[in-house]
Amino acid sequence: MDRIEVGIAGIVAVLVLLMMRMQVGVVLGIVSFIGISVITSTGAAWGILTAIPMNFVANWSLSAVPMFLLMGFIAAQAGLTNGLFSSAKIFIGRIPGGLASATVLASALFASSSGSSVATAAAFSRIAVPEMLKANYKPSLATGSVAAAGTLGSMIPPSILMILYGIFTNTSIGQLFVAGILPGILSGLAFIVMITLRAMIDPSLAPAYKGVHTRQEIWGHLRDMWPLPILIIGVLGGIFSGVITPTEAGAIGAFCAVLIALARRSLSRRDFARAIIATAEGTCTVFIIAIGATMFSVFLGLTTLPMVFADFLLGNVSSTLAVIAAIAVLYIVLGMFVESLAIMLLTIPIIDPVLQGMGVNMVWFGIIVIKLLEIGLITPPVGLNLFVVKSALGAQVSLTEVIRGGAWFVATDFITLLLIVLVPAISLFLPAMMG
Repeated sequence: MDRIEVGIAGIVAVLVLLMMRMQVGVVLGIVSFIGISVITSTGAAWGILTAIPMNFVANWSLSAVPMFLLMGFIAAQAGLTNGLFSSAKIFIGRIPGGLASATVLASALFASSSGSSVATAAAFSRIAVPEMLKANYKPSLATGSVAAAGTLGSMIPPSILMILYGIFTNTSIGQLFVAGILPGILSGLAFIVMITLRAMIDPSLAPAYKGVHTRQEIWGHLRDMWPLPILIIGVLGGIFSGVITPTEAGAIGAFCAVLIALARRSLSRRDFARAIIATAEGTCTVFIIAIGATMFSVFLGLTTLPMVFADFLLGNVSSTLAVIAAIAVLYIVLGMFVESLAIMLLTIPIIDPVLQGMGVNMVWFGIIVIKLLEIGLITPPVGLNLFVVKSALGAQVSLTEVIRGGAWFVATDFITLLLIVLVPAISLFLPAMMG
């Protein structure tokens, strides 16, 4: 086989093994090692295998990953996220479908601290869905809103996916974070508008919320929730103003989360230990996948497949929108079967040369990629958030109900994606203000 055939065989092997539910980082590493051995030699493959992990982990920008994870886990363990749903319910619970909309708002705030779509969906499956079902909400709306709102963790900074995208495409992580703010807000508002309209048309989906709250209760909920928004605004404000880098923001955010938790006396030694362990586990998972993806990038470079693919597209397709449409179809199809981080790291080495050759703004494209990955999280048959919600709720709801509810949010996400593609200013306005 020539190099291109080896490259194609490697991509097919990776996709097949991933569909068999093998661990992503291991798959990428093994296929890359075998492919490099075939193209060069086993000795060269061993040399690359021993050099890449150290070189990759030594990347200073990657230190933002454990810091933002630690900030989120400290916030969760210390109870800084506990009052989000209750507070959101007080302020918007009385609009049609208000409990579902409150879930979206609370999830957006929670996602800003955790950076994890899965963690957000798991948390609100236990917090919000039982309350919506108790209020006679249709199970499809209750579960669909949680599954979809959880995806906001990918778009609203700090986002682990954005950090890795920035590293693999040499794009400013700070600009990516700032670029995700307006699309993240737009995504949340689109969900709330869709929920409200559906509840107005069919009130049986979401009966009116009849809760009554005293002024004392309202102030109590606000007192419980204020630290988290302040923490998030401080971190993002520091990045936006250019005072601190994203890496420094992660460290400062984690440190401030600890200080707030200690001041509130809500963080025990056991809670702190759990946060540290969860951070270490999450960081190792991300790094193993990313190291495997780096190996895969080297393998594909040796096959010359990305360059051949780029030359073909640049010679036959002149429209940037046509290329983005083709990439969108690829991501949506892969999103039905493969986990989102794997999709991004698997495809970036192939499509990056094409986009660079066409002069595409990589910050804008990064937001498009994140939006496509969000859609994949709630697209069956392997939409991860759908299964997270089902797993958290057990026999209370069927997987069919969760998928049916998620379909409305997938349609809404497509409208938001179209706006992001056709109006680049939605993504690029705030980064332009950074200078």
